[in-house]
Amino acid sequence: MSNDTPMNLQDAIQCDIDDPLSRFRERFHLPTDEDGKPLIYFCGNSLGLMPRTAFDDVTAELEDWRDLAVEGHLNGRRPWLPYHESFRQQGARLVGALPVEVVFMNTLTTNLHLLMASFYRPDSTRFKILSDGPGFPSDTYALQSQIRWHGFDPQEGMVVLKPREGENILRDEDVLEAIDQHRDELAMVMFSGVNYFTGQAYDIQNIGKRCQKHGIPFGLDLAHAAGNIDLQLHDHGVDFAAWCTYKYINCGPGSVAGAFVHQRHADDQERVRLAGWWGNDPATRFRMDENPQFVAQPGAEGWQVSNPPIFSMAPLHSSLSIFDEAGIGALRARSKKLTGYLESCIDAIGSDHYQIVTPREEDRRGAQISIRVVGDASALQEALQAAGIVTDFRPPDVVRVAPTALYNSFEEIHRFAGVLAQVATSPTPPGGD
Repeated sequence: MSNDTPMNLQDAIQCDIDDPLSRFRERFHLPTDEDGKPLIYFCGNSLGLMPRTAFDDVTAELEDWRDLAVEGHLNGRRPWLPYHESFRQQGARLVGALPVEVVFMNTLTTNLHLLMASFYRPDSTRFKILSDGPGFPSDTYALQSQIRWHGFDPQEGMVVLKPREGENILRDEDVLEAIDQHRDELAMVMFSGVNYFTGQAYDIQNIGKRCQKHGIPFGLDLAHAAGNIDLQLHDHGVDFAAWCTYKYINCGPGSVAGAFVHQRHADDQERVRLAGWWGNDPATRFRMDENPQFVAQPGAEGWQVSNPPIFSMAPLHSSLSIFDEAGIGALRARSKKLTGYLESCIDAIGSDHYQIVTPREEDRRGAQISIRVVGDASALQEALQAAGIVTDFRPPDVVRVAPTALYNSFEEIHRFAGVLAQVATSPTPPGGD
């Protein structure tokens, strides 16, 4: 918790001037209001902004389709046949992995199902799944359906950890204790890297160690973590993970997702999986034998099912190049400064008006501060919209604010805090008599 007096406007502007990473803001299209004025966009945790060069990335593929048709698979500017291979190195750097451990394919929940088909192998004794709460609905549906698919009751099979009474976030020791307590019943531990609601970043390293100790597969949904925090999936022993690319990775709505499978599983031909031709050994992928036999190519690419969606994948060129240039470590450091400044601004207004749901320790949260509004939350939302500030409201009283390191600024946080203060001291809600 910061007890410092927040910066004034000029100091905030100077911080942006002095920060070399501020230049990346110019690489993105900023949404505007009807008068063409840029909005203050704090919703990158739902949908990231468009890199300016992404338009050219997609256009190039459309032009090659138009001009080359089927020949684009081999003769396009970026041939489609090996298209996904060009992202191995950059994708690995983004999530702290080896190139063999990463592939971009499908969408997030599809990838989770494909991976759980291999790593969630329950039996009559160990069939439960431990997960964090509050969980994102899509994850909950996926986990419940996997349990049901294997013939078990989701009510018995789901072990959802929730914060202690009167607290907002999970304690690290409670997570590890739960793994120990249920170790003989657990077929899988499935957590989010960063909780979508609270913004809490979990202790992936120690969860991974505890799962390995008990022989429990450990998977992650990194939708709110990839491109946000400095991940080390290989070193932290995660078995598998999946993430979308439309939030912090800025590849557009419904864009292709990513997947990780640890190197220790890379050559395991005996591991059950839902197979398709693109996961097969490329040397025999196109053979039209009378009785073809699936031979998984090594690593995460062996979990592919279908050929890559080129138009959906094209924005990765721009996005991953930006991350490579900026460096995820440097972006994470800037993110901590932004959220720290936002925290100090909220604290200065007072807990009588706003209460921070997100962890106070900078290493335990992502690029997000979730604020519980004491009073009329809808009035705050109206005021933010009127001021051209885009946030995410979770009824009945929580506003999620995501200052994204690549394109948000200290000045924007200062202006956002001004609206918070104005609403807090206003005798009547906006639009009132």
